[in-house]
Amino acid sequence: MRGSGDTCTMNLRFVEAFHWAVALKSVTRAAEKLHITQSALSSRIAALERELGVLLLDRRDKQFRLTVAGQRFHAFAQKLLEMQMHIKAEMGSGTVREAVLRVGAIESVVHSWLTGWLKHMQATHPDFELELTVETTPVLVDQLQRGKQDLVFAALPATGDGVRTRAVPPMPMCFVGHRELHLKRRYRLPDLLSLDLLTFQRGSQPHVALLELFREAGSPPPRVHAISSISAMAQLVEAGFGVAALPRAVVEPLARRLPLRVLPCDVALEPLPIYASYRDDPSSPLPEAALGSAVVHASHRMGSSKKSMS
Repeated sequence: MRGSGDTCTMNLRFVEAFHWAVALKSVTRAAEKLHITQSALSSRIAALERELGVLLLDRRDKQFRLTVAGQRFHAFAQKLLEMQMHIKAEMGSGTVREAVLRVGAIESVVHSWLTGWLKHMQATHPDFELELTVETTPVLVDQLQRGKQDLVFAALPATGDGVRTRAVPPMPMCFVGHRELHLKRRYRLPDLLSLDLLTFQRGSQPHVALLELFREAGSPPPRVHAISSISAMAQLVEAGFGVAALPRAVVEPLARRLPLRVLPCDVALEPLPIYASYRDDPSSPLPEAALGSAVVHASHRMGSSKKSMS
């Protein structure tokens, strides 16, 4: 322990390094999160241990494990980083570093309301810098859990310590055909069974829901082509290859430039659920603020889409 006359020289960068190592349960992942080398992050934690005079990490094996002192200090570390954030906000410091937000989204979100939301973020957070990844739900959830994303929009919620999730308005699904080839006033299940159907990759919620629709009706399984790209699906429908099951909000902008038509049907597909998941960051309010504005923007966009497509 240091005497009362000693000066505290604790570096908050070292506190931040320790926090992310604990939050992500990995020195390697924490280093990736902070864009530093693993050795640099380990050095910061070691310097913090010397400053405190205690061991924070149990280094006896390769498994990540906190000491009792490490568990106690992590609670203080979060409070210190939160205090730093509040002080900078309160004092209006002009030296706040540029805010980088790493966002991951499934393609359905990108093709519907993501662009409008990002323009809103650009207007309300002038220092905001975007890193956008478009991937499938399993990949995005894994990336968030590993600390490689700050905020993800996917068809499944992410779980884990320090991860928060909110449901975003789901996306109504519809069958989409060619404007000049699929002309029936109303499509029934037997009509759809005779067509080649297209939807997202096998195991995805839309693919499973499409097969379930026919199974529950006691119908033979349809011929379903699994396509990982919305753009590819739209091109195949345009070429007369088949009929696609897509979110209605995605079809609206595509139909302005392609000969696509939402097919009136006697059967309804399950909506595509959307979840926004983010990881707590005591040093930055940006992920939580971004999540709140995204939910509001998505709700408005989904409501507008329902009115325009009805």
